[in-house]
Order: sequence, then C-alpha cells, then structure tokens
Amino acid sequence: MSRYVLTFFTPPPSLAVIKRALFATGAGQYPNYAECCFVTPGTGSFRPTQGAHPTIGTVGAVEQVDELRVEVVCKGDVIKAAVAALKESHPYEEVAYYVTKLEDF
Repeated sequence: MSRYVLTFFTPPPSLAVIKRALFATGAGQYPNYAECCFVTPGTGSFRPTQGAHPTIGTVGAVEQVDELRVEVVCKGDVIKAAVAALKESHPYEEVAYYVTKLEDF
C-alpha cells in the first residue's frame, strides 16, 4: 500500500485540535504504534494581499509568527481524509501544507 507524509504548519495553540482531527482519520499509524507525528518549531513569514482575511496579521503588512512544522505519515487510503481534516480543523484561511509520496525499498 502507498504511504505519504503530510507536512503542514500551524500556530502552536492549534496543534492539539488538528492532531485529534488527523488521528481520527487513521493518520499517524505504524505497526504497533498510533498517533505518531514529528513537530519542529520555526518562524513563518507572509504578507496578506488584497482580498485576504488573515487570522493573524494585516493585509499589506509582512508578518512573522511562531509556528510548528508537523509531519504525519498516512497510508494511501487515509491521505485524502487527512488533508480534508487538516483543512477543516486549521485556523488559517489558507493552510500551508504539502504531501510527499514515500517510496518502498
């Protein structure tokens, strides 16, 4: 079965809610382990443009905010539901995420 890594960025206070939503889809599963993820702190930088409704910041102004980079492994039958759960539970208007397919060796 195919496996993927879902990587996303979130403000720290939102992490617990997002993890619950992701893990409810079956994301973060390994043999004999559940609810697995890796979290790294960092700084996000962005400038909301005209038409944006930012959760943090002001249209036209560059913002730098503390964020967490989170990586979660997902099986192929779970990845679409995990992305949908991420988008539903995340506080940002535009969720920064990407999906990487893993190769089996």
